[in-house]
Amino acid sequence: MRTVRLQVTLREVTPAVLRVVDVPASCTLSELHDLLQVAMGWTDSHLHQFLAGDACYGVPDQEFDTDERDEAGFRLADLPTRFGYLYDFGDGWTHDIEVLGPGEAQPGCGYGEGRCPPEDCGGPTGYVELVEVLADPTHDDHEHMRSWVGEWPEFDQAATDRVVRDMVGQVPPSVALLLGLIGDRVKLTPGGRLPRVLVRQVQQQRPDWYPLDRPAQVEDDLPPLAALHELLRHVGLLRLSKGVLYRTRVAGDPLEVVRRLRSCFPPREFSTVLAGDLVALLAATGPMPPDELTTKLYPLFEHGWSANGHPLTPPDLRTHIGRMSAELRGLDQISGDWRIWYPGPAARSLLPHATGMTQIWTTGRKKITTVS
Repeated sequence: MRTVRLQVTLREVTPAVLRVVDVPASCTLSELHDLLQVAMGWTDSHLHQFLAGDACYGVPDQEFDTDERDEAGFRLADLPTRFGYLYDFGDGWTHDIEVLGPGEAQPGCGYGEGRCPPEDCGGPTGYVELVEVLADPTHDDHEHMRSWVGEWPEFDQAATDRVVRDMVGQVPPSVALLLGLIGDRVKLTPGGRLPRVLVRQVQQQRPDWYPLDRPAQVEDDLPPLAALHELLRHVGLLRLSKGVLYRTRVAGDPLEVVRRLRSCFPPREFSTVLAGDLVALLAATGPMPPDELTTKLYPLFEHGWSANGHPLTPPDLRTHIGRMSAELRGLDQISGDWRIWYPGPAARSLLPHATGMTQIWTTGRKKITTVS
């Protein structure tokens, strides 16, 4: 993978908060936003913009007519070697970003200093006041502010390097398995399903995908496989022609495979947020039964979400979780059986929302108080 090395410096903050990160040279600005969030230590709770001369890029609001360009349609290569990144329009955290040149063979964080300021502390000016209060045990607001800040982790380069690589993403093992078994091509059954010999090869590698202790007969005996087959065709990694299934050219590019898989989870949609929180909760807290998982997730969705025109109820949420479970298994986001679910082998490295929330919850920057 060809990478570009960026130096990211938080403006007007002392002591310095700086990161040197290697990111994919072909990354979109939407992907760069996700990488900057985890590299710096933010929680992606506010709006943002990229600033380059007179041009600004972000997520346009359809209700307002602005000159903001849609960041999803632009790449890092479209920006100059020096540009800005504004996070949280209220607090106004401005980052100066400089392209230093080519990076290492793999993405990651090569250097950093300074811990990220707490969210919502009032920007650079409020941050100065916060640091002064925390440093003075005799200050009237010391105990209150210390309680408000809560966990405030120091910068951890090894952890940051790991989460940057996770945010770039990796091809889930089960996706690689299916693409490998299909090879150059495979002839489907007259009903348009995968041949039995391939189904049993998958069953041998993923025995928990079929709960019955006997050889699978058809693709639908392994619901995660059926869901994965449909998904890979939907995103253009597999192509069907005259009853023969082919891998497409982009299926050989790991970064593009991840990008295609992520396209099934549009940002800010209910199913995307639910999948991300579900996977992150398992990754951050450990395995649990699906019913307990629903109970813990429901407080995050009881306000602001609806189902069939009425407020979302716990049974509604359980139904949604059940519907997405086969796809999440096929993508290695979850594993286990009907009794208990575990974080899957790709739980931290496919869905950006899951990657970010896992890091936030495991470092204590946001307590999982609403789901305790």
